[in-house]
Amino acid sequence: MTGLVIVGHGTRSAAGVDQFAALVERVRRRGDVADVEGGFIELSRPPLTDAVGALVARGHRAVVALPLVLTAAGHGKGDIPAAMGREQQRHPGLTYRYGRPLGPHPLLHDALEQRIDAALAGADHTDTAERAGTWVALIGRGSTDPDANAEVAKVARLLWEGRGYAGVEPGFISLAQPSVPAVLERLRRLGARRIVVAPYFLFAGVLPDRIVAQSAQFAAAHPDLDVRVAEVIGDCDALADLVLERYAEALGGDIRMNCDTCAYRVLMPGFADKVGRPQRPHDHPDDPVGGHHHQHHHGHDHHHDHGSVAVVGGGPGPDDLITVRAKALLDAADVVVVDRLAPQGLLAGLRPDVLVIDAAKVPRGPSMSQDAINAALVAHARAGRRVVRLKGGDPYVFGRGHEEVLACRAAGVPVSVVPGVSSAIAAPALAGVPVTHRGVAHDVTIVSGHLPPGHPDSLVDWAALARARGTVVLLMAVDTIAKIATVLIEHGRAPDTPVLAVQDAGLPHQRSVPARLDEIGAVAAREGIGPPAVFVLGPVAALTSTGPTN
Repeated sequence: MTGLVIVGHGTRSAAGVDQFAALVERVRRRGDVADVEGGFIELSRPPLTDAVGALVARGHRAVVALPLVLTAAGHGKGDIPAAMGREQQRHPGLTYRYGRPLGPHPLLHDALEQRIDAALAGADHTDTAERAGTWVALIGRGSTDPDANAEVAKVARLLWEGRGYAGVEPGFISLAQPSVPAVLERLRRLGARRIVVAPYFLFAGVLPDRIVAQSAQFAAAHPDLDVRVAEVIGDCDALADLVLERYAEALGGDIRMNCDTCAYRVLMPGFADKVGRPQRPHDHPDDPVGGHHHQHHHGHDHHHDHGSVAVVGGGPGPDDLITVRAKALLDAADVVVVDRLAPQGLLAGLRPDVLVIDAAKVPRGPSMSQDAINAALVAHARAGRRVVRLKGGDPYVFGRGHEEVLACRAAGVPVSVVPGVSSAIAAPALAGVPVTHRGVAHDVTIVSGHLPPGHPDSLVDWAALARARGTVVLLMAVDTIAKIATVLIEHGRAPDTPVLAVQDAGLPHQRSVPARLDEIGAVAAREGIGPPAVFVLGPVAALTSTGPTN
């Protein structure tokens, strides 16, 4: 006798929890399965452990665990199997077969069609002419898994084929692009006058509510458009039919998982960090993991509401030198904690509801402490928000990025790092200087000049640096460049070594000031070189071919 445990993700929406429970009851009433329970991996009651425990208590030693998720992202691929593995440890002898996610199934397409037509007609039917003049924006959850996002695009195409709509465009409400406003704007530019926004969600929740709000905001700004929002799929016979079909597949060993484009198994461009990533279950607040147990309510704030932190390198300053991945995370962010040297122009393109926290460390001016920055990252992520820590250059090149990563990890907050273009390389390049060049320089050393030579906290071996023949790039050295030059010359660097100071690299007011090593202190003071500035010294500094110079 094989029971069925239907595994939901969980939601802060009471309506969503009720719809999930109604579906479980609908499947139970069908009588096609010996025993049925439903539970959540996080956020909502009952937790998965209660559902499995109930089946075990009734004598089931074998179950089918069916992930009630539309696309096979991290929850379906890792979180739920990891949670079931934990249940096997709790119940020795328990075996389970894992069903595949619901996927792009015709039953769901038919349900989506019915929701779209109901929104379109406001009644139980719609005619061909109305469909022909209607564009559909199919909005999925959004994921950091490209395979899951691609499935939403596939559903959009399948929904379009043969149904007579003017077109169906996919979009996402979180973590991926294009966003809801971006999709609506695209359809508007394509000439749409009537748009139905179709949430590709099973049940009510925070994200479907956000789709409604963003659609209403766009419609208010474009009164010439007829924008309507369809209902979620919800508890219905079609969904129950699909659950039972997936249950039968699992019993027969036919799960047909797609591993060809799974970012956890295959190196996908831009997602190399996912390959082989270990999976672990969520800690549900009603699951006494590790001996703790506490009551849960919908307002409870815990660590696993998909809050996350991305420590992002914004590049050397210009808005268009940020990486594609960094820009996508910024567009999806709920909170942006920004440095003074990060590309400030990008802040103007954030959604109006994004919280921007100024974490500037101004020399001899206002400064947010590192402890306060770390605390802000953790607090907002724990509140379920997507946090981007936007830094100038690269977060690991004198950016204290790893300190922030360690603070997040210590707090149990998911954190990732997006490299950026460091000004140590970019500033010389933008001034026409290669930091290495065949026959001229085969090595480059990047040095923090915020502490002068001789300072007890300095970790730089200035004597060894003076003996080197390659390129030296100095960051944060505006106040110390004269002392650095003197010590380098004292330890053997030639006084006539070319030096180039590059200020405000990449910005319209960028300027480059050349000098000899024995003159750079005086020249920098006379020319008023101020931060942010980069000093590049060595034979390559004489190779300047482009960029503004004084």
